[in-house]
Amino acid sequence: MTYLKHQRYVFRFLLLLGLLGLTFSDCSAPEVGEFPIDTSVTAIIPPTDKKYHVVQQNVLLKDYFSFLDKTIPVLDTMVPFPLDEYLLVQHNSWIIDTLENTDYYRQKEVGNVVLDAGLMTVLALGDTLFLPNEADYQKALQLRSQTIIDVNIPEFRLRIMVGDSIYYTFPVRVGQNRSKYLAMAGRKVDLRTHAGEGTIVRINRKPSFINPSNNHPYTSTQRDDGIRTALPLVPWIEPAINGQRYGQLIHPTTNPVTLGKAYSNGCVGMAEGPMWRVYYYAPLGTKVRFRYDLEVPSADGNSIQLPDIYPDYHTKRPLAKADLFPSKQLDALSICDCR
Repeated sequence: MTYLKHQRYVFRFLLLLGLLGLTFSDCSAPEVGEFPIDTSVTAIIPPTDKKYHVVQQNVLLKDYFSFLDKTIPVLDTMVPFPLDEYLLVQHNSWIIDTLENTDYYRQKEVGNVVLDAGLMTVLALGDTLFLPNEADYQKALQLRSQTIIDVNIPEFRLRIMVGDSIYYTFPVRVGQNRSKYLAMAGRKVDLRTHAGEGTIVRINRKPSFINPSNNHPYTSTQRDDGIRTALPLVPWIEPAINGQRYGQLIHPTTNPVTLGKAYSNGCVGMAEGPMWRVYYYAPLGTKVRFRYDLEVPSADGNSIQLPDIYPDYHTKRPLAKADLFPSKQLDALSICDCR
């Protein structure tokens, strides 16, 4: 009798253990959509040195630079080298592609008439910005040291070059072959674009818009298709040529019909989209070269002779006076001076 009683206690104890084991097994069972770990193969993801930042809200073009100014100091603490806007954006080159596509004429080609590009979203909630590592940083420094913004004036071409390699080529417009009184300069000015070598000495990410001919400010711009839009939010850059600042800027034009012509007041104008790419290849100190080469290589490997847009250029050089426009007004040169 005692033996049977003992057996019943043992049976109950084993039954209880079984029930408890079943309960624990159910608690650890995978949820719908989950899968049990396969211990027969390695399921561990190897570590990566890629650091990143996830954008927490949509960023409009008009707020783009403010976003960078707030975000980059935070990201700078995550890497052992100085992080700047150029390094971050070039490492996430899709940002340049996105900025290029805010170009009014590119948008129009796909059926969108954008009256205010500032309201376009350029960074979206959830976008990931990857941070460069030390190797990326060293490579970027080497690229910067070899980059040249090359402009051949009579060819109406601007090239981004790294060493002897041409990375990008863009059509531009250059200065007119005449002199003209400009209210901004307060005197008669030779409008021809100067040749020479130098560096980028100034950048303006939010320029004002003033017609240098009469000092009248712009509040909007009329496009080649006759539509009036808000002014573009594309930065411009200023080189010093042969140690002098002529106010000879590289900037976007809202009227690309003028590209390939001697049309400006001395500046080098280019389409809005490509200007974004030039901007991100031309931080302060970047080398620039303005040439007046009439003989250039052709596609078949021979050479062609270009029309001489400034016939007396080599005998009557443009004015050699520094500060073609007063320094206090260099932030306000118009990008709409073609109308």
